[in-house]
Amino acid sequence: MSTINRKTIRQRIHKRIRRKVCGTPERPRLAVHYSNQHIYAQVIDDSAGKTLVSASTMDKSFEKASSNVDCARKVGQLLAERAKVSNINAVVFDRGGHLYHGKIKALADAVREGGLQF
Repeated sequence: MSTINRKTIRQRIHKRIRRKVCGTPERPRLAVHYSNQHIYAQVIDDSAGKTLVSASTMDKSFEKASSNVDCARKVGQLLAERAKVSNINAVVFDRGGHLYHGKIKALADAVREGGLQF
């Protein structure tokens, strides 16, 4: 028997989610991903295939970048500010196959508090 690692399982879940979740110009997709070191969030228009707004812990505004709940909250606030500047009010949330818990939940709550609806 072969063993399936967690990354393969997450990728399978993400494929299943992406069959249902698609970003349009009116409601682009908010895609979230994290690694051991960084957190990334993008607002994507899938019909045009373009990233409209992005934020991550790799931005220069972050002094000490790490992949924890506090940094996820800051990334969410930064993304909400940038989305408001780009006149984006509503998005479709794509959790990227990760559980809606911890970092993902903190980022989503911060984006909601920033004024984006999903």
